Amino acid sequence: MAALAVVALALLTGGLLMLQILGSALVSGTDSLLRTKVQDVAALIHNQDAEEASLAVAATVKKDPLVQIIDKKGKVIGASEPRLLKTPLTFLRPAPDESATDSVSVPGLLGDADERYLVVLGVDDEGTKYWVLAGQTIQPQSDTVRIVTWFWLVAMPLLLGVVGLSVHYLIGRSLRQVDTIRTQVGFIDAGRLSQRVDVPGTGDELQALAVTMNSMLDRIETADQRQRQFVSDASHELRGPLTTIRTGLDISIADSSGETWRGMQPILTEETRRLQGLVEDLLTLSKANDEGLALRREDVDLDDVLAAELRRMTATSQHRFVADLVPARIAGDPVRLSQAFRNVLDNADRHAAGTIAVKLSLTAQAVVVTIDDDGPPVPVADRERIFGRFVRLDESRSRHHGGSGLGLAIARAIVEAHAGRLIAAESPQGWCRFEISFPPMAPFAPMPHADVPVAN
Repeated sequence: MAALAVVALALLTGGLLMLQILGSALVSGTDSLLRTKVQDVAALIHNQDAEEASLAVAATVKKDPLVQIIDKKGKVIGASEPRLLKTPLTFLRPAPDESATDSVSVPGLLGDADERYLVVLGVDDEGTKYWVLAGQTIQPQSDTVRIVTWFWLVAMPLLLGVVGLSVHYLIGRSLRQVDTIRTQVGFIDAGRLSQRVDVPGTGDELQALAVTMNSMLDRIETADQRQRQFVSDASHELRGPLTTIRTGLDISIADSSGETWRGMQPILTEETRRLQGLVEDLLTLSKANDEGLALRREDVDLDDVLAAELRRMTATSQHRFVADLVPARIAGDPVRLSQAFRNVLDNADRHAAGTIAVKLSLTAQAVVVTIDDDGPPVPVADRERIFGRFVRLDESRSRHHGGSGLGLAIARAIVEAHAGRLIAAESPQGWCRFEISFPPMAPFAPMPHADVPVAN
């Protein structure tokens, strides 16, 4: 209906404009002819006199165009036909050298009812005023406009009907595609996320809609699979310490002497701490995936944060540490950055054979931290998978000694929250390398190297 209303308004406006232009064009040709005629007659009056001009008009002019010469008393003194000598065709009397137009129909005088277009020119011949009148029928022009008007009035409803049927068919066809997509999407639920909507080969917005819908379903299915895998892995990881704690409690309760409790207390304490760490790690990852980690934004001396973590590691690790730190400052959360470094360093400490090398350097594009250990490098095929949740490349290791498999995932989430990047690589000497890079801040004044212990 809206399309029909717009087309009808356009046709109506265009038709009226067309008829006006057509009528004006037809009348314009007649007007030009008549003005030329009255100018010629006026020239005869000026060059000879009104009487000679009257004789010339009566002798040379035919029925169309009609010509009259009227004197100042309003009497017709010359005409192209005898019938026109009786009375003027119009009472218009423009000033000398000016003209006026009129449309008249005089059936009694001319013997027909045709409408005629008149041009009247004022003439001043040595103080004597005359008016030269020329007229011609415009009935053919009127008939032409009338025929075009009737044709337009008949054609417009037919055209509107064709437009209405076409729009109804095309829009209905488009809406059927939309309804098909809607119906197919309506059947997709949590148990049928692998289904997709049919993509029409129309090459238009409907095809783009179907492709976008399938892309959205791909993302939903991927997120659902990751969520299910995460829940499964988390349940599996939590089951171990919970089982140990429950078994230890059951055994301790059965021993009334309390000796079993004293023997189980260190084990239960360790398992409780491990369980607490797992829950905290899971909460951290959940926040990172849902609304993003909550970060405090402040200027952070990255070398100081890294130096503090190295001092912690050298106090507890059996490995040798080598550090090369330069002053570097970024915008970020020092607590979260410390957590990311701690996770990567703990991973290096578990896999190192004897030495861990840490380097902090500056480039024009980034602040780069490399953490190398002399253990075997991560295989190329696993360098992205290692940052997944609960991923352990050495499946033979126990969960108690191998960690939860969440540390590197948390470290990457923290680094990415700081607009940085964490990747696994291999050092030039063949060691395992983890490279962390951050966007730099504006240049600042040089500071002395950080004083960091480099060995146990």
